Amino acid sequence: MTTHLETPEQERQRHRARYEALRAQGQGTSVSSLPQLTARSLPLPDGDGAELHHETVPGGWYWTTRLRRGQAVRLINSDGTSAVSLIAWSHADTSERVNTADTMKIQWSTGLRKGRVIYTEMGRVALSIIEDTSAAHDPLMGPTTSESVKSIPGAGEARNSRDNFLKAAAKLGLSRRDVPACINFFAPVGVAESGRFIWREGQRSAGDFVDLRAEMDLWLVISNAGHPLDPNKKAVPSPIDVVRFTAPPITDTDPCRQACDEAIRAFDLTHSHSLK
Repeated sequence: MTTHLETPEQERQRHRARYEALRAQGQGTSVSSLPQLTARSLPLPDGDGAELHHETVPGGWYWTTRLRRGQAVRLINSDGTSAVSLIAWSHADTSERVNTADTMKIQWSTGLRKGRVIYTEMGRVALSIIEDTSAAHDPLMGPTTSESVKSIPGAGEARNSRDNFLKAAAKLGLSRRDVPACINFFAPVGVAESGRFIWREGQRSAGDFVDLRAEMDLWLVISNAGHPLDPNKKAVPSPIDVVRFTAPPITDTDPCRQACDEAIRAFDLTHSHSLK
């Protein structure tokens, strides 16, 4: 029996065709199927045990929690001026962590909003964005640092998100090398034609919130220490509220799970891994 072997050129063409198909889906049908943004009036789910914990994170401080699979957090930008930075690790194996580069690459977009997901570096889904009022989120710029807050009048020893993340990691027995790149919520960052990052004023409002559902058990760290590009950042930002709650049951038509072939595959991988 003769076995047909691909030539190098045929293999290249096959991979190219697969790439083009994924790009067309990621930039076409996946975008058009994204759900509408959430109304700010949407309440938390009802029922006994729905709300599990409510935390107010003061300006400059951070909060760490264990988020179990099927639970969610609502980040609330109470007065509309704060930016919230987030990192997370798998609770089962902290060498697996959120990966902003893969989150953008796999979804062919830097735009995070309702219907998108946040991937780990293992190709699994850490978090799903199940509700979102603003779509003003930034996976590109990174956290505030001691250098970026020095220009704030009266900053003094103002806290910053990079140091917050290092302190949170240390409390979990982790080190600097374990801290991944963060995602900044309520941070309307865009890219100008020149290629420079810009701040798009007016795209966040008081009462904005985003709901993040855990697709695996996680260690989650949230830092309320501003954004490097915010022209109105303060040494002590306004407080933000965080509510941990039981997410609604997942259905077969869940937009995060059905966004594209890559999402379906990632959720299948995440689910099968959780059964081990």
